[in-house]
Amino acid sequence: MLISYGQALGDYMYDVFVAKFDFWLAFGLVAQLLFTARFLVQWISSERAGKSVVPMAFWFFSMGGGLMTLIYGIAKREPVIILGQSLATVIYIRNIMLIIKNHSRGSESVPN
Repeated sequence: MLISYGQALGDYMYDVFVAKFDFWLAFGLVAQLLFTARFLVQWISSERAGKSVVPMAFWFFSMGGGLMTLIYGIAKREPVIILGQSLATVIYIRNIMLIIKNHSRGSESVPN
């Protein structure tokens, strides 16, 4: 029984990541990696600062990964991705605008 589940999982993974591999799958994977990198940047910055911080790079990775994921969702006609990333990307851009505006006054984000 476990062997059949393992084979079914292997067949599924092959179908998803190999048989259906195309430009959009590669684009979506890069978008997701870029989006995930924001957490690594935030974690490393927080460890260095000894407290929780949100560096400017976090917002740039968020914007880049979110925008790429939005493009992927539009290309693949995925309404869940389109709705989720549309608002999120606007929020990322707004946060970057606020940080730049308040940079001279001292933002809660730390520069890289």
